[in-house]
Amino acid sequence: MKYLAAISAAMLAIVALAGPASAEYPEKPVTFIVPFPPGDSEDVLTRIIAEDFQSKYGVSAAVVNKPGGGGGPFPGAIEVAMAPADGYTIGSFVIGVPTLGHQIGIDELTPAKFDPLGIFLTYPFIIATGKDAPYQTMEELSEYAKSNEVTLAHFGDVLAPTQVTKAFAKLNGWSYSADSAFDAVDCNTIASGDADVVNTTIQLVFPCLDHITVLATITDDRISRAPDAPTIGELEPDLALSLWNGLFVAKETPADVRETIIASAMESMLGERAAAHGEATGAIVYWQDEAQSAARIASDIETLARIEQLLAE
Repeated sequence: MKYLAAISAAMLAIVALAGPASAEYPEKPVTFIVPFPPGDSEDVLTRIIAEDFQSKYGVSAAVVNKPGGGGGPFPGAIEVAMAPADGYTIGSFVIGVPTLGHQIGIDELTPAKFDPLGIFLTYPFIIATGKDAPYQTMEELSEYAKSNEVTLAHFGDVLAPTQVTKAFAKLNGWSYSADSAFDAVDCNTIASGDADVVNTTIQLVFPCLDHITVLATITDDRISRAPDAPTIGELEPDLALSLWNGLFVAKETPADVRETIIASAMESMLGERAAAHGEATGAIVYWQDEAQSAARIASDIETLARIEQLLAE
């Protein structure tokens, strides 16, 4: 009896040291933070991920939109950075958050706070002009712009596609005579003469595709709606960059939690609903794994640094 009592006491001591068994993830509501207003591709696709996650694991999964300002969608990123690293707060972020957020003096994001779970969306950005323009390729545009004024419309100077567009011009010995940010860069922007060249997404010019020329795409690969247009990386390999969106968690998030989120999100992005959204909008939908995403971010940081230096010269 004394022997059995000693064994029982030892087992109780081991259990006490080990602490309570950890609950299996997920056991409570999960929040996906999208630092943009609702309605665009990153929001739509994140909602598909959240809905499938809820169905798959039986817990509530909500998308919360946290629009940012001041040159970057950082309020939403800060909320993810400040949350516990337990997988219950997940960021759905564009390229600027993981590449620049920790480099521009935001204490909450410094040092780098996030790891990618996967990148799942490339926005179909294009450089386009009217069919009647005296240039119908990027090479012809460069020659024309060296002795003529050419204006540019875009969504904001800080956006990666705008920076790439301006960097291409500089690498080829010219610059836009004027450029302006518009709330909407669409068919009317070209038809009205508000700008000679536009930097926009192909979805916004679907109605007038027959009346414009897509000079280049700021994407990883050529896009199906404009298969003859080269990517910017084909023309200038040092500018190979795109505006993408991915899922991120805090660096300390346990591996098994990450794997659970990834399993559901990857299935969602390779499913029919995501594919249908891509077909309808021109968005490029896929799943790039953790290692590939991390390597892509490291490469993009180098590319953005080169562009920043080039534009500052």
